[in-house]
Amino acid sequence: MSHPRTVLALDLSSTRGVIAVLRDGTLLFEAAFTAERSHNAQVFPPLSQALDAIGAEPALIVIGTGPGSYTGVRIAIAAAQGIALSRGWPLIGWPSIATAPVDTYHILGDARRGMYYTAAVTHHSLGPIQIIDAETALTLTTTGGPWYSFDSKVPLSLPQVTLVPPDAHALARIAAALPPQDIPPLTRLPLEPVYLQEAFITTPKKTGKKVPQA
Repeated sequence: MSHPRTVLALDLSSTRGVIAVLRDGTLLFEAAFTAERSHNAQVFPPLSQALDAIGAEPALIVIGTGPGSYTGVRIAIAAAQGIALSRGWPLIGWPSIATAPVDTYHILGDARRGMYYTAAVTHHSLGPIQIIDAETALTLTTTGGPWYSFDSKVPLSLPQVTLVPPDAHALARIAAALPPQDIPPLTRLPLEPVYLQEAFITTPKKTGKKVPQA
């Protein structure tokens, strides 16, 4: 398949869901909505409008994979996969935090439970994610930069960290700029949220209740 002229971008990694349609560098459609825990209820009306804006022309679909709301990213994956399967469009994922409006920067984000994460982005490519404590975060953010956060608020309220919300328009521009030969390998990669840490799995203490003998 030739590289589609149109890109449909969808990011639900935060409480602010965003959708954009880009064709030959021109923004055809853009929508944003706020949803704490109901992305699945609010995403479909603007997504339908985005598909209407695309019309019959094929499109490349790109979704923001976070890190962020695990549920939101999974909803984006499910919605995008449904469209891709029904229309035969290529589908790729891209880290939501690799869309800031500069070429090279660092990220600081809240990893919960008093911990934070940091990573470097170069040419919109996300480097390894590191989990750090508050003291390390305070030290790291005094050097290098610029520093950005894609959270709902700046971690530790640090003035040197700039808040940047996920941006579907930026996501679409990045996907549109990819060389055509890079698209097929990306479509074959597993489409899943960006994980900050390996999943913690507990094992049950009991395998089940014993059933009395008859």
